[in-house]
Amino acid sequence: MCALCRVSQADELAGSAPPTGKDSDGRERAPSERLPMRAKLVLRVRLLCGLFILTAILLILRLYIVQIVHGEEHRATAVRQYTESVVANEHRGDIFFTRKDGTEVAAAVMQTGWRVAIQPKELGEASSAYELLNDIVPIDKERFFKSAEKSDDPYEEIAARVNDEAAQLIRAKEIPGVITVRDEWRMYPAQDLASHAIGFVGFSGDGTGKAGVYGLERYYEDTLKRDGSSLFVNPFAEIFTNVAAVLASDPSEFEGSIVTSIEPDVEIELERVLAEIMDAYDPRLAGGVIMDPKTGAILGLAVLPDFDPNTYNTEHGTSVFANPIVESRYEMGSILKPLTMAAGIDAGAVTPSTTYNDKGFIMKSGKKVSNYDLKGRGVVSMQEVLSQSLNTGASFVVDRMGQQEFADYFRKYGFGEETGIDLPGEVAGDISAIDRGGSDVDFASASFGQGIAITPIAMIRALGALANAGVLPEPHVATAIRYPSGISRELSQIPPRSVLKPETAETVTNMLVKVFDDALLSGELKQAHYSIAAKTGTAQMARPECGGYCEGLFLHSFFGYFPAHEPRFIILLYALEPHKQQYASQTLARPFMSLTKFLINYYNIPPDR
Repeated sequence: MCALCRVSQADELAGSAPPTGKDSDGRERAPSERLPMRAKLVLRVRLLCGLFILTAILLILRLYIVQIVHGEEHRATAVRQYTESVVANEHRGDIFFTRKDGTEVAAAVMQTGWRVAIQPKELGEASSAYELLNDIVPIDKERFFKSAEKSDDPYEEIAARVNDEAAQLIRAKEIPGVITVRDEWRMYPAQDLASHAIGFVGFSGDGTGKAGVYGLERYYEDTLKRDGSSLFVNPFAEIFTNVAAVLASDPSEFEGSIVTSIEPDVEIELERVLAEIMDAYDPRLAGGVIMDPKTGAILGLAVLPDFDPNTYNTEHGTSVFANPIVESRYEMGSILKPLTMAAGIDAGAVTPSTTYNDKGFIMKSGKKVSNYDLKGRGVVSMQEVLSQSLNTGASFVVDRMGQQEFADYFRKYGFGEETGIDLPGEVAGDISAIDRGGSDVDFASASFGQGIAITPIAMIRALGALANAGVLPEPHVATAIRYPSGISRELSQIPPRSVLKPETAETVTNMLVKVFDDALLSGELKQAHYSIAAKTGTAQMARPECGGYCEGLFLHSFFGYFPAHEPRFIILLYALEPHKQQYASQTLARPFMSLTKFLINYYNIPPDR
């Protein structure tokens, strides 16, 4: 009970005592005069006490509504007064190329600058304001005047990505109704270099913000962007935060920068060579990969036509953004024959000196399977099967080892699975023609790279096993993640998988060196001091409109690794539907040699013979 109530009770009891008291003149009051005054006092005290109790009840009710009913809403409002959520593309890790000496070169960074906006209500003479602004930064005239007419709109943006110097000049003009606002955007200093690998930041699928939509920008989106934590905009709020929690937090909760294995000078040379192929033979596209066959690190990856991620919105359509090296499957043709030969040798079915009688064609499932030139060579060895690229010889290997064992080797090569490369949109190869049984002609065709479809990245991985003592390398682009705290985390790769005996890989390597030295362009490209293992491929292209394979449409491919017995690099080149020349030896052999000489000189690779 409150003190006032206790006082009122005391007064009430006192009111029942014998009447005493005097009036203002000192005269004794009669009892009848004193009692009404005491009653009034008691009433007033009770009313006051009741008012306090009612106030307390109302306060408790209000606290209940604020804290319990609308607690989350008010908490969020309070937080917003002190913090500002970070938009994903405003705080984003960088992406780096890596030079041969370990120096990092920026491939994707955040650029700071300004946006220019107008407040139509405050804007004075629109034409005068436009002239003053346009003298400093290019302003779209139609957009400016349309914005100036929106008198009810408090903010209309008229220019973006304005540098500090230009923004300072604009502010110095003190143009009424013109403001500058801090801005930040994604910039790609190397422009179109490795654009299919790097990708770009664009509008997310739901249209609510920006995110990585292609390449590494997309694959490592959750690593590159900040975790959505809040930044303090009130210094007093930051003083009272739990600093210890920040210091003890997992660095992976913050945005990280991606360090890649792409060597910028190697990438430049690869793209230069691909541009020459495009100019000379006008294919639909040309692509290439340069990889370390021992580690799977990608040093160069390119497709032409390409794009500049800084101006991706100027491209007509989105097809140019797709990366066919991981997203498209092709019948790769004769560059697959060394893997057929390796399977036969590894299984003990054939040796390089095993012979057969080549008649120029064989019959399988009632269909004729021929060599590329329809000619027979008589009795030839397995070495000649690779040197002269004989389809009948590849089919002979399958017959000797058995279809099931042949299919098992192709599965071990990873042709029916994704490689796991850290680029988005990868598709698995399609070897269903032999994976579920298949006819004799299906197996014959698969032995020389027709009738099954494989991505270029899966192709170079499988061929990499020949250069890596029978171990399948795991292709990857990123090597490490570096966090703002300075902590760096090396990216672990998939454990290596052995698919061939080391001696099998060495045997096939020797066979491919003979192909390069003696058979390719009649030995024109043979290097006196460097051993190079290589093979060409010319595959027919199937199209629905042709009802099968189209006359005159080919996929040209070429792969090689060097030095052959201690390989530093493996290269895959391909051109889709080139013109003027029919065979890959004519279109891709010399570009391959150009790249090889560049790499030998750039990395100072010592001779091996």
